[in-house]
Amino acid sequence: MEVFRLGRKKYPIALSGKGAAICGGRWNSKGYEVIYAANSRALAMAEVAVHLSLAALPNDYVMMTVFIPEDVSMQILDIKKLQIDWNVFPHSFSTQVLGDDFLRNNEFCVLKVPSAVVKGDFNFLINPYHSDFDKIKIIAQEDFPFDKRIFK
Repeated sequence: MEVFRLGRKKYPIALSGKGAAICGGRWNSKGYEVIYAANSRALAMAEVAVHLSLAALPNDYVMMTVFIPEDVSMQILDIKKLQIDWNVFPHSFSTQVLGDDFLRNNEFCVLKVPSAVVKGDFNFLINPYHSDFDKIKIIAQEDFPFDKRIFK
């Protein structure tokens, strides 16, 4: 399976989860390293674009294609475990608990979760400390300029 991730050139083009640990996110608390990826390039862009404005739009993004082999262990989040407000902004603590539990349990390498930005699409949380992690590779990267019309 191929998934997609946008990153900035000023940071190493690598899969580490360190940035997510510094800031925390919808699916992880600060201190928990996890790699966020999306099921499409468009979703990867949308997940980043919701946090940007035209005035602060960097021009150094890179779209990474990440390959996850079929034999990598994956869990699909049970949607019934989500609270009704799971997709609000700013994000609720309840989704961080689910992601933190996934990382702490270390039973699966990847967790498939719904996107809060694009209903019906999915993100993939990758645990860099799982034994299957070394099978996951960046197989392509290309410059990704945002179309400024998105930010009108």
